[in-house]
Amino acid sequence: MKLMAQLAMVMNLDKCIGCHTCSVTCKQAWTNRTGVEYAWFNNVETRPGQGYPRQYQDQQRWKGGWTLTKRGRLTLRSGSRFKRLLNIFANPDLPTVADYYEPWTYDYDNLLSAPAMDTTPVARPKSLITGEDTAVTWGANWDDDLGGGPQQVSRDPVLAKLSAQVKLEFEQTFMFYLPRICEHCLNPSCSASCPSGAVYKRSEDGIVLVDQDRCRGWRQCVTGCPYKKIYFNHKTGKAEKCTFCYPRVEVGIPTVCAETCVGRLRYIGVVFYDADAVLAAASVPDERDLYPAQLGVFLNPHDPRVVAEAERAGISQEWIEAAQVSPVYQLIVDYQVALPLHPEYRTMPMVWYVPPLSPVVDALAGTGHDGENADNLFGAIDALRIPVEYLAELFTAGDVGPVRAALRRLAAMRAHMRRVNLGEPVAPEIAESVRLTPTEIEAMYRLLAIAKYEHRYVIPSAAGADAHRLDALATGCSLDSDGSPGMTAFDVMDGKFHLTAHPSDTNGAAAPADKARRINLLNWDGKSTNGLFPAVPISNGPVSNGQISHGSATNGAEPVAERTR
Repeated sequence: MKLMAQLAMVMNLDKCIGCHTCSVTCKQAWTNRTGVEYAWFNNVETRPGQGYPRQYQDQQRWKGGWTLTKRGRLTLRSGSRFKRLLNIFANPDLPTVADYYEPWTYDYDNLLSAPAMDTTPVARPKSLITGEDTAVTWGANWDDDLGGGPQQVSRDPVLAKLSAQVKLEFEQTFMFYLPRICEHCLNPSCSASCPSGAVYKRSEDGIVLVDQDRCRGWRQCVTGCPYKKIYFNHKTGKAEKCTFCYPRVEVGIPTVCAETCVGRLRYIGVVFYDADAVLAAASVPDERDLYPAQLGVFLNPHDPRVVAEAERAGISQEWIEAAQVSPVYQLIVDYQVALPLHPEYRTMPMVWYVPPLSPVVDALAGTGHDGENADNLFGAIDALRIPVEYLAELFTAGDVGPVRAALRRLAAMRAHMRRVNLGEPVAPEIAESVRLTPTEIEAMYRLLAIAKYEHRYVIPSAAGADAHRLDALATGCSLDSDGSPGMTAFDVMDGKFHLTAHPSDTNGAAAPADKARRINLLNWDGKSTNGLFPAVPISNGPVSNGQISHGSATNGAEPVAERTR
């Protein structure tokens, strides 16, 4: 057994109101820069819907994630190493700007500086990529509040797998919101896809990051990620992704998206897992067994043997204590009401979701029945008054059993707490029907409904001292401004890419001193290989050339499936 710690997140979809506050604050913190105007590390999708980028869940088209060979061996869906090498300069499996959307702003200056005229001046939409007038036809949240509409029924890849009856029920019943960030997987296919080894998984907390110094802009990681949560910066020629706000979690505070969430639906905590068991769990033949297989990878932090192994692995007492009170572990393992997003991609995702139940209550109340009565709720779930098949395609590779079990526990919690709040006698049979005790039901209610800040975010701050040491060595995060290390490979002037010739150009981008590490693929002669691949392996140190590069450490744990091949 090789015990490792992972920071993970759970989102309670019953609480998401689709306000996009998380998306906006994440945008301001991480991608409010030239080159990534179209990128949203956090976005909120309406389900059913096409998603962002459009139809990203169609892996027959995008070739993301892992698949099993005929011999039962785990391999990238994008193909063998040789096939990926052939596509290294012209990858056919990449979303285009049209699939994401062409970002735009408005000509506000025309409103402010237009002279007096007979007609009212207008602010025409302008492309943030070309600067020219553009027609707004698509956006990252274009499907907002359109769940179940005729257009979505035909274009949602998940609905395409279901029967016409379920589609009709969905249209007549409800929609829900699905916030998404990088899954920070236990077996990340993005990392295995990267020819340069720039995408790595931090061994101390499991966060998946991109080393900006090593990235060569091959974009294989974009194809490899089935969730399409890695983006190409068209100014720097490098990849960028959600960082799980590592500068914040290193000092014990939650991610920006969690901190600013209006609905308080996000939970962050530590999970222990057996790294040696990940490959076997990701390689189970039946996709419907992937959810229970991943549950089997997690380790009980209360088990004395696990605690002893954690101490032998060098995990601090603060992390062990955080794992023992982790809200994420409780929702995933203890109560089993949180489920992974698309486990069939075999990446072992670590952002899980509590499926929505509220629309069931609303539908029941609309029929004149008591929407909080346990018998009515259980009957509504079993009678598919909500499309359990759709939720199963999202969270359990089509297996309706775990979804139905999670919804029944949520329904039992509502019915039990209603009796408590109304002063009625507690009915133990409600909790027993979902294999819980009344005490466990009430504990689950406190966590899901009224948990305070310190109970929703249990983040050990043991990395704080090391973070301060790294801060003393570096000028700042490589993604915070145009003049920092992550913004140096290319510069855009007059709409053209060119290699910066001097340490500092007119835009303030400081070029690396070692020119052998820089290559302009747009002007590449097809012969020289200098700069195409890193000259040295990933270092064990936390910094590269004195600068932090999209992560505070480069001690990357290679994905299990790739490392063992």
